[in-house]
Amino acid sequence: MESGDGLCSKEFDLDAKWLVDPKQILVGPRIGEGAHGKVHKGKYKNENVAIKIIRRGETPEEIAKTEARFAREVAMLSKVQHKNLAKFIGACKEPIMVIVTELLLGGTLRRYLLSIRPRCLDLHEAACFALDIARAMECLHSHGIIHRDLKPENLILTGDHKTVKLTDFGLAREESVTEMMTAETGTYRWMAPELYSTVTLRNGEKKHYNHKVDVYSFGIVFWEIVQNKLPFEGMSNLQAAYAAAFKIYTYTTNSCIISIILSSGHC
Repeated sequence: MESGDGLCSKEFDLDAKWLVDPKQILVGPRIGEGAHGKVHKGKYKNENVAIKIIRRGETPEEIAKTEARFAREVAMLSKVQHKNLAKFIGACKEPIMVIVTELLLGGTLRRYLLSIRPRCLDLHEAACFALDIARAMECLHSHGIIHRDLKPENLILTGDHKTVKLTDFGLAREESVTEMMTAETGTYRWMAPELYSTVTLRNGEKKHYNHKVDVYSFGIVFWEIVQNKLPFEGMSNLQAAYAAAFKIYTYTTNSCIISIILSSGHC
C-alpha cells in the first residue's frame, strides 16, 4: 500500500505492520458512538473487527486537533498489548481516519450492569472484572501511559461475559507530558477532580498530574461494579464534578465485600 493511501509511518512513528489498507475495510452497522467518532462492526481482510471512524472536524483548528489526538491514540495502541486491552489491528488516515481493533461481542460494562439491575454481580464475577480492569491499567502505567477516561462505557466484555477489556485511548496521554484536561469529555462522574478542577490554581498556572488519576477512576468503577449503582446518582455532570471537587459526597461499601474481592488472587 502506498503511503498516500493510508497512514504515513514516518509522520506518525508507526511501524508498517500496523498500516491497514482502506480498500480492504468493509464498514457494517454502527455499534457505538463517542465524543470524537463512531464505532462500527465490520470486516478487515475477511476478519470480523471493530472499526472506529474519527470525526475530523470542520475548521482548520478542529482538524489539526483531531489529527494530533488520532496520532497519539494510534501510537499508544501500537505500543501496548495485553489480554485485557482490546487488540489493536491497525489504522489508516486517508481517505478517513480509522482505527481497527478486535470485535468484542459482549457489549459495554455499562450495558451489562444495567441489564442485571436491581441485582448486583456475585462476588466472584465482581472480583474477576475488577482484576481485569486493574491488570489493563497496570499495563498502561508500566508503559508510562495514563488513560484518563476510565469508565464503564470504555470497558467491553467478551462474548461469554467473562472477561473485561479496556478500549478508547482517545484521551490517553504519556505521563511525562500531562497537563490539566478540558471539560470536553463530559465524564465527570469517573474523573479525578484534579483533571478538571481549577479551584486550587493561581491565575495562569497549569496543573500536572500522574497515573493516580486513573486509580481514582478505578475506585469509582470498582464501587459501581460492587453496588451496581450510578456514581453521584441523581446529580448532573456539573453537580457531580462540584461534589467530587469539594468532597461533599461519600461512597459507602461493605468493607467485608471489599476485602473478599481484593483478596481474590485469580479468576
